[in-house]
Amino acid sequence: MLAAACVAAAAIGAAAAEGSSVWDGVYTDTQAKRGETAYLQACASCHGPALDGGDMTPPLVGGAFTSNWNDLTLGDLFDRIRTTMPLDNPGRLSRPQTADVIAFMLKANSWPGGGSELPPEPAALKQIRIQATKVQ
Repeated sequence: MLAAACVAAAAIGAAAAEGSSVWDGVYTDTQAKRGETAYLQACASCHGPALDGGDMTPPLVGGAFTSNWNDLTLGDLFDRIRTTMPLDNPGRLSRPQTADVIAFMLKANSWPGGGSELPPEPAALKQIRIQATKVQ
């Protein structure tokens, strides 16, 4: 009985070590609201106020976005934003602002919020996988 409990505990620990997904409530609504403000100031002119993209910019919501980023991590998205956006001034957003914008994007894509904010550290964000659909 004790051995079975140890095996079960080890399996749960291994699953937690693998990280979480965007379906696990990895941002707060307050953070997403801050992210909306930053997004409208720094990103909306190219990606549109509704995050639906433009002539030369990809959408940040919907099927095109989720299929492009499916199975990558929030750390990958964070790094892309930090090093290439906004196009006219890459790196303009601080790390906390970038995490806030990602929270806004998650909310806009209908991934659930939770009780903890996304951290502004790429290593921690690399533990959170983007999944287009919720894995059961």
